[in-house]
Amino acid sequence: MRRALLTVLLAASLTGRSLLGKDTSCPQADGDSQVTVVWRPADFGGRDAVRIRLCVDGTCEERTSGSPDDPFAALPVRLRDDIGASTVPVRVTVTSAKSGDTVVEDSTRAKLTEQHPNGATCPPTTRTATFRAHPDKGLTSPGGLKLQ
Repeated sequence: MRRALLTVLLAASLTGRSLLGKDTSCPQADGDSQVTVVWRPADFGGRDAVRIRLCVDGTCEERTSGSPDDPFAALPVRLRDDIGASTVPVRVTVTSAKSGDTVVEDSTRAKLTEQHPNGATCPPTTRTATFRAHPDKGLTSPGGLKLQ
């Protein structure tokens, strides 16, 4: 009897199924630790009116603002996988695509939030933070960003 029970338990664990037939394996969604800045392209004028540069903990990414018809745009900077629970320096610089003049320059420190894209008991564990680039206020909370 014990051998039969052990065989059933072993088979269930190898197939990712519980005794009740429910799948106990983890979903396969991937995720990266990152800091992201979002903005409304219309806030910065016409098509590709500005360049957004986001630097996080010494790594920088850059892109143009995008079409003013787009409800929002985003620029992520990927962090190293072993970043852990930490606070990282964040700097955004927005420059005019025509003149090169600085439109917005701001910096802060981002407290990273732990995320579990496949649930709390499944890998991966990522760390993220998101800011909004605002033409008058610099880096702000993305809360209340209307997508229309």
